[in-house]
Amino acid sequence: MYEKYKFLLESKGVKTAEVSRSTGIDPATFSHWKKGKYEPKKETIQKLADYFGVPLSYFYGEEKEPSYYIDDEVAEIAQQLHDDPDLRLMFMAARDMPKEDIIAFRQLMSKWRGEDID
Repeated sequence: MYEKYKFLLESKGVKTAEVSRSTGIDPATFSHWKKGKYEPKKETIQKLADYFGVPLSYFYGEEKEPSYYIDDEVAEIAQQLHDDPDLRLMFMAARDMPKEDIIAFRQLMSKWRGEDID
């Protein structure tokens, strides 16, 4: 479970001290967890899940990696845009768009390219 936490730290570019300050989790908890002395309580894991914007199930082995996008529809659209070499550069510049804007962007680009999408 600690490896999943470590992955989130690295992917979000934050340090444990920042997580501790933001969540109120004692810094010693992370140290003990890293050393394998104990597993944090469910309430602590929930605070981490909320902080990182991932489901609680991520920490309990039900999901391998969190998606950048919480919404599955947006994640799928984002992946399609990322995989298209003509759209990738524009999409990467707009990663933090709200769901509605991402959907509108995909529809606009599909119409521009003469594609029919649902």
